[in-house]
Amino acid sequence: MASKVKNRLAVLNVVGLTSDLLKRGLPRLNQLADQGVSRLIQPALPAVTCTAQSNYLTGQPPSQHGIVANGWYHRELAEVQFWKQPNQIVQAPKIWERLKASDPAFTCAQLFWWYNMYASVDFSITPRPMYPADGRKVFDIYTSPADIGPAIQKDLGIFPFPTFWGPVAGVDSPQGPPEAVSDWIARAARWIEERHRPDLHLIYLPHLDYNLQRLGPDDPQILADLTLVDDLVVDLIEDLEARGVSSLILSEYGITPVRHAIHLNRFFRQQGWLTIKEELGKELIDFGASEVFAVCDHQVAHVYLKDPSKRSTIRPMLETMEGIAMIWEEPEKKAHGMDHGRAGDLVVFARDWAWFTYYYWEEDQRAPDFARCVDIHRKPGYDPVELFMDPTLRWPRLKVAWRLLQKELGMRMLMDVIPLDASLVKGSHGTLPDEQVNYPMMLSSDPVFDGADRPLESTEIASLIERFFVS
Repeated sequence: MASKVKNRLAVLNVVGLTSDLLKRGLPRLNQLADQGVSRLIQPALPAVTCTAQSNYLTGQPPSQHGIVANGWYHRELAEVQFWKQPNQIVQAPKIWERLKASDPAFTCAQLFWWYNMYASVDFSITPRPMYPADGRKVFDIYTSPADIGPAIQKDLGIFPFPTFWGPVAGVDSPQGPPEAVSDWIARAARWIEERHRPDLHLIYLPHLDYNLQRLGPDDPQILADLTLVDDLVVDLIEDLEARGVSSLILSEYGITPVRHAIHLNRFFRQQGWLTIKEELGKELIDFGASEVFAVCDHQVAHVYLKDPSKRSTIRPMLETMEGIAMIWEEPEKKAHGMDHGRAGDLVVFARDWAWFTYYYWEEDQRAPDFARCVDIHRKPGYDPVELFMDPTLRWPRLKVAWRLLQKELGMRMLMDVIPLDASLVKGSHGTLPDEQVNYPMMLSSDPVFDGADRPLESTEIASLIERFFVS
């Protein structure tokens, strides 16, 4: 059955794109903005990947779809879990589901947007390592249909997983050039288009995310990243439009310079509210036994209380801390669409020049073994320090080579090369930026996306995309 839609659309998620960056070093995209439609987006709050994408794809706030951050405390499990992937976690209907309801032949491809596993799309690709019982982590991708994985990697080469996140993401390394992962995804988008011609094509291009956090948006080295992204994105747009596919460019958030790290869990530990459990000489938080703890994600922290009456004690203490911008209790959570059971009892936002670490140990030698590794699932919070190689290592590449040799020989090993110095991080996101030039934005050459001269709400993006197909 052929789809009834007359037009096809590619939505390119260019992470970190702002009007400030557009003017500074993206001339081809800037020309597109001048000739077409360019609108700011009022950031999702929190302005983090999973929440922003869920707002865009459902048209609902976290109170309805449940994605309160990239991770949260699961009260029924007494565990903090980050970066889970099944699409069923999102508790509201998605754009493609509504479009398929009116046109069963409508097709959608989703490339590397989050919550991609088991999504009711027709074609999907997402990063997904294998975890054998011997403790190894084997890089791989998950695809649906399953036969896409072997076929696309045969044609394009193995997905450069180490460049997707970690110390070699966005930099020149033996694992690939700075743009390796975004280039692979762009080529994968062309591969999917040539073979399957989806009506809606969701494409994630993360290159700017790395150095904007690592170096900060004001670092002059960012200009090289802007040049790479400008060419990569516009070349892809031109290729898609030559095949009759319109393009919509979105960003999830803008990244602002940061100069201050806030260690909420260390503060709660000093008050005697955090319960620490020792395992093999290392320290872990015992969440189920703790009176108060924070799940920290960029510039937002969900604070969970065993006794909710402690709010009146804790809030005044937080209000005096350097770098705190907003604290939401129940009235504020309801007003901002955050009143969901997954959210913290208090939701705390940093100023746009500060960010929250998950750190809770007081002595680095007592830090858990995963702290010095790229380990996004085991850490009870987001850790941008994973973008750095420990500068105190005398021969870092030699240590990495030794660890890889141990892995090849079947030995147990830790790739423990990540520092524990939060001051290294120079850019972050998640809160409401002070200036609109740091808001996320939308670009398109298609006039259907034009509208009022005001920032779009993040929840309006879904209806704009749907309108494209029914106009």
